[in-house]
Amino acid sequence: MTPSLSVRATLLSVLIGLLLLGIWHIATLPSAVPSAPAVALTAEQIEYLKLQGKDPTAGGGTETRASAFPTPAQMGATIAHHLSDPLYDNGPNDKGIGLQLAYSLARVALGFAIACLVAIPLGFLLGMSPLVYQSLYPYINVLKPISPLAWMPLALYTIKDSNISGVFVIFICSVWPMLINTAFGVAGVRRDWINVARTLEVGPLRKSLQVILPAAAPTILTGMRISIGIAWLVIVAAEMLVGGTGIGYFIWNEWNNLSLTNVIFAILVIGLTGMLLDWLFGRLQRAVSYVE
Repeated sequence: MTPSLSVRATLLSVLIGLLLLGIWHIATLPSAVPSAPAVALTAEQIEYLKLQGKDPTAGGGTETRASAFPTPAQMGATIAHHLSDPLYDNGPNDKGIGLQLAYSLARVALGFAIACLVAIPLGFLLGMSPLVYQSLYPYINVLKPISPLAWMPLALYTIKDSNISGVFVIFICSVWPMLINTAFGVAGVRRDWINVARTLEVGPLRKSLQVILPAAAPTILTGMRISIGIAWLVIVAAEMLVGGTGIGYFIWNEWNNLSLTNVIFAILVIGLTGMLLDWLFGRLQRAVSYVE
């Protein structure tokens, strides 16, 4: 029996991962480098070295030097160390990776939830009213391309709280994909369904919830999926700026401590968390999709 596509894809992914680990291992093997050459010594220096039990003629040749980049074995030890106690709290600059991740996810969840409360109703209004859409479209086009981090100085100045400023940055970067996709999905609902609801004299609220929302749900979830990816991308940079707690602050703090192994570990955690968030919203998107 021929293996299914998913099984073959899994095997190929495993092989690619093993290949990358092999390349990493080879690239971080200790290397032989020339040692410091012997230098000319005075009679007094030679006599002093002999008294110290050292060979005054030593020098030259080669010596083995370890790679400055962490090896896979060192990364494995670091991962095991962090996962053994991910929730410890020993003070402001010494918290477990689980706590740091929880702080970041909480900020993302709060900013994302506020963006949903703003973007989805406003997107419905834009999608159902061409007049409102044309009126607000220039402002959306001006605000949408602005980098979320460009809002951080203004947020810190007006809000004067780093945590709330981080939430605001997540809100401002999450709102636009949801708003645009919601408006597009609502505007794209088949006119036949709208006409049937109008013929049956369905009220505006019931029409929105029972006719338009189910039809536009796949497009709305697409916007939410894009937004959560952008929000998780931005929170890391925002936490590097505001400091205190979070996975972004953890990376910056470990870089200041010259711990490259911990920095790489945090990068892996960010990638895996982002993949999990995308997978969850992908499942939600497939759950509300339908085939005509």
